[in-house]
Amino acid sequence: MSVASPRPSRLRAAVVGTGAIVSGSHLPALRAHADRVELVAAVDVDLARLTAFRDLAGEEVAAYTGLDAMLDAVRPDLVLIGTPPSLHREQTVAALKAGAWVLCEKPLCLSLAEYDEIAAAAQAAGTHASVVFQHRYGSGAVHARELLARGELGAPRVAHCQTTWYRDSDYYAVPWRGRWESEGGGPTMGHGIHQYDLMLHLLGDWTEVRAMAGRLVHDTEGEDVSTALVRFANGTLATVVNSVLSPHEVSRIRIDCADATVELTHLYGHSNEDWVYTPARHVSSERPGAWRTPAADVPSSHTAQLGALLDAYEKGERPPGSGPDARRTVEFAASLYKSAFTGRPVLAGEITPGDPFYPAMHGNHPDWSPKR
Repeated sequence: MSVASPRPSRLRAAVVGTGAIVSGSHLPALRAHADRVELVAAVDVDLARLTAFRDLAGEEVAAYTGLDAMLDAVRPDLVLIGTPPSLHREQTVAALKAGAWVLCEKPLCLSLAEYDEIAAAAQAAGTHASVVFQHRYGSGAVHARELLARGELGAPRVAHCQTTWYRDSDYYAVPWRGRWESEGGGPTMGHGIHQYDLMLHLLGDWTEVRAMAGRLVHDTEGEDVSTALVRFANGTLATVVNSVLSPHEVSRIRIDCADATVELTHLYGHSNEDWVYTPARHVSSERPGAWRTPAADVPSSHTAQLGALLDAYEKGERPPGSGPDARRTVEFAASLYKSAFTGRPVLAGEITPGDPFYPAMHGNHPDWSPKR
């Protein structure tokens, strides 16, 4: 009688790219879950950067300058990707085909076409690719979503999603920034995507978007500010602002429901104290007690998201932030751009193969497509 091989006590993980986001966020997350996952390999084309990372992570971490060589030699269970956005699709597909699950920095890809290629590779290999949207995983966000889902705050009616940050010309001096082919767009793709992903996570499916975008300051291919009006399937109407022109930087989500307003105000990460609940005048004094954020305070972080992914792996379930859930956020970005560049509303599900905004966020619009 044959006996199935026991599942390894710890998953074997590899990182691709060893720059600031990996060393500063992914490595601490891996260390926080060291009882469940071990870092066994690192990939970077820059040998000096790779060496510096191994000095930080430990010499036992195998070093590779090529992804394919690492995948062939190591066969990791999990690959964490922290490279520039233009590399995400190719590297994610390669890791999925090699049998690994993937946790990739945002944006997971630069178009709906690229997302569908990733999804097809995942389905064929029986693996999964999740995108890093760590703001979903703080205890405050988990609690707010549960309250909204249970109807504790009443029906959501009005929402505001604000990412008003500031980036100067030095920021865009990095060669891959500000270009469609390497970054996928402006703050709609590279900055505000964290907040509106959280808004979508809290409110569910959207049905229509009407948007505007501008290139007001920076000499980039994409926008440096965008705004949108959004209708959700549950009837909620929302505004979205994505900016890199705002001296007073803030990230904010506000949802006005029938019985309460819930507000999140932070910058790059939140904890329980950043969430505020304000009851409507008609609400009895007893009800708000149930709205208080949990006693345990789990900040939004890569550590929190990695924990959720490991839970899913151990259960053999689709991880959060993957599949149709992740596609919804990519489709929202594509639809915002299409509406802004064409001047008309865009409906969910409208952008399909054959639509110019399916393979590229700029949609080959003459005023916005890459300069030749």
